[in-house]
Amino acid sequence: MTSSSKKKEEVHLANGALKQSTWSKVFNSNAVWEEKDEFLDVIYWFRQVIAIVLGVIWGVAPLKGFLGIAIFCIINAGLLYVYFSSFQQVDEEDYGGTWELTKEGFMTSFALFLVVWIIFYTALHYD
Repeated sequence: MTSSSKKKEEVHLANGALKQSTWSKVFNSNAVWEEKDEFLDVIYWFRQVIAIVLGVIWGVAPLKGFLGIAIFCIINAGLLYVYFSSFQQVDEEDYGGTWELTKEGFMTSFALFLVVWIIFYTALHYD
């Protein structure tokens, strides 16, 4: 990493502290989220990663039908809920409540999950 890019990442706050990058906050349980949209972006992309991983698993282990969709919804919502309520310990009311955080990016991840699931299932198990 060059010194100029490092300087861009280390923005000094008014009290002399350094601003953390978004990636370092994702895995830090006591991170402070200055911007609301920054945390919502993390929730959105975390959900997309979950969709890809579960889509591959469901396609490889030939899971079919409503059971696969229901388990995906439960795991997706459950992991995100545990992440923002227990690990990050954010105040849900700052983001519109628990429901707003739980549904952030859900439909996009559901569509991505279905596409990945169908592709892997068809490639591996179609006669």
